[in-house]
Amino acid sequence: MGKSKRSAVRALDWLVARGVEVVAVVAPEPDELTHEQQRLDLAARRHGLLGVSEAELYANPPADVDVVISFLFWNLIREPLISLGRVGCLNFHPGPLPDFRGVGGYNVAILEGLSSWGVSCHFVDEHFDTGDLVEVERFPIDQAAETAFSLDLKSQDHLVALFERVLQRVLDGDEVPRVPQGDGRYLSRAEFDELRVVRPGDDLGRKLRAFWYPPWPGAVVDVDGRRLTLVDEPLLADAAAAYRDAGRLP
Repeated sequence: MGKSKRSAVRALDWLVARGVEVVAVVAPEPDELTHEQQRLDLAARRHGLLGVSEAELYANPPADVDVVISFLFWNLIREPLISLGRVGCLNFHPGPLPDFRGVGGYNVAILEGLSSWGVSCHFVDEHFDTGDLVEVERFPIDQAAETAFSLDLKSQDHLVALFERVLQRVLDGDEVPRVPQGDGRYLSRAEFDELRVVRPGDDLGRKLRAFWYPPWPGAVVDVDGRRLTLVDEPLLADAAAAYRDAGRLP
């Protein structure tokens, strides 16, 4: 069960390459923003795997399953999927738990000037991002230059590496560690939207970087009842380089 991202496609490819029997894949419907390289549904089709909707999976869960995998899956997973697998249901989360549950982790990491970040694997329980931890991998980040977009790119590489380590343990028949998380930090969607608004006294450059993730709205200001994204020259230069590399030249 995964999001359409290159990392999720890489994870599925890794499983298939090792002869794992994948009995079903739940992928989102594609939209105009999703590149073919990111489409989990196309990857499943390429491998001849059964693609099902989330509703279909709940209505007819497969039997004799070893592990249910959530890779950046966007919805809360419920029973019977939580308990379906012999090993359990594992979620791969793009932030260090329990410190960054929910949404907005990349953004807060930059806003708070963190020098390191991390990705996590945990067992799924009935809440978002609270189940027992399997492993948290931490890595350094550039607190003076990181954007939400660049931090996502780095995190996805580490998340795939974490996925491969954990699933190799499962394939080898080794015990998968599980440690209770304890108290953590959760950012709601409403809190995230408020953080994005530029206010007096903000470190403007840091805030612009913290929410730079085209095509999604960045750091915003309210003008005549509309919320408009702010950019600065370094961000424009980054966008211009992407245009150039894509061959969009005047």
